[in-house]
Amino acid sequence: MTPTILLGSGRYFNLLNPRAEDVHIFDIAAALSKLCRFTGHVREFYSVAQHSYLASYLVPPDYALQALLHDAAEAYIGDVARPLKHLLPDYREIEQRVEAVVFERFHLPAVLHESVKHADLVMLATEQRDLMPDHDDEWAILRGITPLDGPLAPRIPDVAERIFMQRFIHLTGAGSALHTSLTHHPIQTETPSC
Repeated sequence: MTPTILLGSGRYFNLLNPRAEDVHIFDIAAALSKLCRFTGHVREFYSVAQHSYLASYLVPPDYALQALLHDAAEAYIGDVARPLKHLLPDYREIEQRVEAVVFERFHLPAVLHESVKHADLVMLATEQRDLMPDHDDEWAILRGITPLDGPLAPRIPDVAERIFMQRFIHLTGAGSALHTSLTHHPIQTETPSC
């Protein structure tokens, strides 16, 4: 078996030798919109695409693209639960390789801005409150983190994919070329809300 996966676009992606030219925003948006946070252990389906979209509004504008794409590597390697990730050093190495080419493809720095990490934690605190089963233990990683005011309203994959692409187009100015490519999924303007 080769270390490649077939993407939704029909392209192949090599997990051990990833290349920036094999990274495409359509594959990322489509995959993340169908990938459920917390390996599916939530009250209702909630995608990595929506998580990333919302996070992109919680950082200063200069770092919004970083926040939108902070989990983009998961389009190729999946969303592995943090405790499992720590048990799989080979996985972490592959994740870093894939992440590096994704960031290269979109001209992002190798280390994302600190505001992106904070936005990710705010989203985590909000998601834990609104989507996860009730529990009485405190997660150390969330000490001092305040969740968003309003409750999350999870979107279906098709809508999550569209708002993710809409945000990408807005942040990159990649409008006309991508708009033409999206005729099968017209972009619906949607204001950021939980």
